[in-house]
Amino acid sequence: MPEIVQLLASPVHRFEGRPQDGPAPAPPGELVAEVRLRAGLGIVGDRYFGHQAHKDAAVTVIAQDSLPPGADLTHVRRNVLLAGVPVDDLVGSILILDCGDGPVRLQANRPANPCAWMDATIGPGARDRLRNRGGIRCTPLTDGVLRVGPVLVEIV
Repeated sequence: MPEIVQLLASPVHRFEGRPQDGPAPAPPGELVAEVRLRAGLGIVGDRYFGHQAHKDAAVTVIAQDSLPPGADLTHVRRNVLLAGVPVDDLVGSILILDCGDGPVRLQANRPANPCAWMDATIGPGARDRLRNRGGIRCTPLTDGVLRVGPVLVEIV
C-alpha cells in the first residue's frame, strides 16, 4: 500500500546564497506528522504558503525511491515523501491522496528539477542522479489534511 513517509513544512527558505557555503540552519520542527493544505494556497505554515509567485508550485511531492540512502526531505526541500507511487510520471495529472480525513486533490503541474544544492546537501553527483526524478510541483485543489502513514492514492 502507498505510504506518506515524511512531511516537511518549513517557515524558512534554507537554500539561499551559494551552495558551496551550505544551507541555513534548519528551524526546529520542520519535519511534521501532519500538514494542513488550503486550496490554491499551499501548506499552512510553509514558506511558500499564499505566495502568488509559487501558486503553481505550492506543494512539492517526491518519490521515496528517488532519494539515495540516508537522504530525506530536509536535503531536497520537498514537502511530501511518498512511497509506492510513480511520482515523476504524474505531470499533468491530478493526484488524490486520502489519509482517512477525506481526499486532498493536487494538480501536478511540472517537474521539480533538482538544483546545485543537491550536491551540497546530499553529496557530489546527487543533482545528476535526481535529474528526471526530482518530484513534482503541485497546486492544492482542495483543503485537507495529510498525515505520515498509509494513504489511499488515486490518479486522474
